[in-house]
Amino acid sequence: MKILKASWLISCDTKVGIIKNAALVYSDKIIDLGDADFILNKYSNCEVKDLGENSVLMPGLINSHVHLEFSANTTSLAYGNFMTWLNSVLTNREALIEKANSAFISKKLDLMLKTGTTTIGAISSYSYDLDACVKSAINTVFFAEAIGSKMDMVDTLFSDFKARLSEIKTHSSSNFFPGVAIHSPYSVHPFLVREALNLARAENLAVSTHFMESPEEKLWLNKNEGGFLDFFRNFLQQEKAVTKPLEFLNNFKNIKKLSFTHCVEANEEELLRIKELGGVINHCVTSNRLLNNTKLNLSKLEVDYSIGTDGLSSNNSLSMFDELRNALMMHENKELNTFASKLLLGATKHGADALGLNKGILKKDFDADIISLVLPDLIEDEKSVCTHVILHTKRVKNVIIGGVNV
Repeated sequence: MKILKASWLISCDTKVGIIKNAALVYSDKIIDLGDADFILNKYSNCEVKDLGENSVLMPGLINSHVHLEFSANTTSLAYGNFMTWLNSVLTNREALIEKANSAFISKKLDLMLKTGTTTIGAISSYSYDLDACVKSAINTVFFAEAIGSKMDMVDTLFSDFKARLSEIKTHSSSNFFPGVAIHSPYSVHPFLVREALNLARAENLAVSTHFMESPEEKLWLNKNEGGFLDFFRNFLQQEKAVTKPLEFLNNFKNIKKLSFTHCVEANEEELLRIKELGGVINHCVTSNRLLNNTKLNLSKLEVDYSIGTDGLSSNNSLSMFDELRNALMMHENKELNTFASKLLLGATKHGADALGLNKGILKKDFDADIISLVLPDLIEDEKSVCTHVILHTKRVKNVIIGGVNV
């Protein structure tokens, strides 16, 4: 057992839970926490590390939705409109994938560690990022993504998906977990959706899907019109969507670890269905701004939301603190300090909920995934601690995963 002592501790339990002059006892799990004087007296024989003035302890950040295979992008892709971006992805896809080899992706993962991320939900279309994720100290739920809407290709697509999932499963470990991703309602044939989800149910795998990311998607799924019509005509010789939004959502019954990404164009009925399914919404505010000029209406949500960076194909950073700052600024109608605390819950506890992991909270028997940071000066008002953590943290001082300092 070891003890960390800090000026502040943010537990990110059901409520944010802030303790001033705090100490935390841990091994591979959280053992105890509370007032420093009480904890140091109770565990007087333990090794103690004092993190110093203005230090903060909190759970490691959980990036619930990230794409790593396009990590080589900086200025190659076009932003401002979803269809413009999608066409630029198709034009530049092969070149970007070729640049983002395992060593390149490993460097991005190392930078994520230094900025406080201890767990990711990695959505992988081709498994080109598999080796880097397996070797990383970061906890990874590695989602094999099912994609493809052409009926005459569905058997081949399913065989490819199963082969990728089987390979991913061979790497299962205490910090690497296989998952199943369904790309989106417009891009996956219902047969492929159904069979992939049957595999997930059989093994209780985490499941994630993109849903209602753009106005173009909404128009295509509901009316077979808009920007996707020309896209599907030209590339797949399709003139009708393969499913309707609620039909798509109904496939996800009895999935225990479930998340839906974006949902910026979801209506009240669709959001209610997500709630009934027990899903968490992965909120990617920077990606939504760059691709759609919009944001998730948090006031409409009756479900928990986690925080994801999406990939560098639609973001300029994989730092969760960068993403949290952007979210804090984009949702300008929210009371600042209360919203900052909710964002930290989204980046910890609710991220763990989305991925189905025993993480994201500093509480007895949860995994000891912990970060520490140092604020630039004293804080007088406890209510502003979360706000200043988000505003001032670029790099963290310590990263502990499973009780091990990495």
